[in-house]
Parts: sequence; C-alpha cells; structure tokens
Amino acid sequence: MKLIKTKNYEEMSQKAANVVSSVVTLKPDCVLGLATGDTPVGMYRILAERNKKGDLDFKNIKTVNLDEYVGLSAEHPQSYQYFMNQNLYSKVNLSSNNTHIPDGLAKDPEQECKRYEELIYSLGGIELLVLGIGNNGHIAFNEPDDSFPKETHVVKLTEDTRRVNGRFFDSLDEVPYYAISMGMKSIMSARAIMLLASGEVKKKILYESIYGPITPMVPASVLQLHPNLLVITDQ
Repeated sequence: MKLIKTKNYEEMSQKAANVVSSVVTLKPDCVLGLATGDTPVGMYRILAERNKKGDLDFKNIKTVNLDEYVGLSAEHPQSYQYFMNQNLYSKVNLSSNNTHIPDGLAKDPEQECKRYEELIYSLGGIELLVLGIGNNGHIAFNEPDDSFPKETHVVKLTEDTRRVNGRFFDSLDEVPYYAISMGMKSIMSARAIMLLASGEVKKKILYESIYGPITPMVPASVLQLHPNLLVITDQ
C-alpha cells in the first residue's frame, strides 16, 4: 500500500487526476472502474479540463461503474448514471457504447447482477479502480456484514447510508432501499486500486480500514490485501 497525504481537497483531486491521466496515456484502451459521490467530483473536473485542452484522450477508454440505485431511471437526477453524465461522460470524448453502469430499472435485478459481472470480465477486467469510502467503511455499496460479498449483487442499504445519502434527495422517504453493487471479487481483481478519502468525517474510518483488522464489518479493510493499493487523502 502507498499512502499520499495532501494539503486539501483540491490537491487530492489533482493527485488523483494525475494517476488516472497516467493510466489513460499509457494504456489508451484500458478499462477504468469509476465511483460516484462528492469525493471524486474534483478529479472528474480536472480530467474534463485536460480532455478539453487536448491533453487527454478518452476515445478508446471503457468504463464500468461501481453501483446504481434500484428503482431509479438513468434520467433521475439522483441516479448514478445521471451523476456520471453530468460530471464526466458529457464533458469528455467517451463513447456512450463504452460506458457501463448497472441498470437500476432492470425487471430482474438479480439477472442484471449476473449480466454486469459477466460484462466486467468480458472487457478483460479493470485496469484502475477508483474508490471512495463511506462513513461506515463501505466501498461501492458493500455494507458492513458478516461476510464479504464476492460478485455483483443486490444490496439492502443500511439506514446510516440512506440517511447520509438523503442530503441529495428532497426527503429521506425518496432514498431507495436497495442498490446494485459490484462485489469484492471484482473490486479486488482490479489490477490497481486508488482509494480517495476527504474530510474530517472520514478520518476515523479510513484509519480503521487501512490499519485495523481485516473484517467484513469494515468492508474497506479488505483492501489491505490488494497488491497495488494507492490511498490519497487530505489533511
């Protein structure tokens, strides 16, 4: 594991964008695993700026996202498809055929999980996976549990996660109870992982995740076992 401490959110975003830029430049047809949430927004903004300047080309890049809410359409303002369109996809020269997110409106969510898992492996696996970390240690929507879920699966969101994510909705009642999430097998199979954590609220859980015991009750702790983990955080 390599740990980089930065002065502030902007510097963290710059460092993260540098890592993604290097991977895209060295392997212009690679698969990137991408996250949503507040933390990677600055990184996406910088990547979009570099693409606009002609310094970075996403033409042949493929992306797979970590998760999506069950029951939200791609056009819903709080869906992760919408988030990615707003923050990255519409701002760079990514082909829509090369961007992949679970279908939150799939008639059979369990079958959608199988389809998405097969898709990841059909693309050859993930070159670089960008992760954030939840207040309870979740990565993607892998919540604290008695075991590590292996493959893409339907998750019942904890009330803590729903409450935290409720700030994006008009009311807590509108926050979905379920999501489709990439599992630990696919996450740990990525050739490189970059974990981003920002803000005082993440300090304790980040410490537990990278220095504490490996336990499914702190899902991010499993990342200690990854051979190529980069953690970037602010002070």
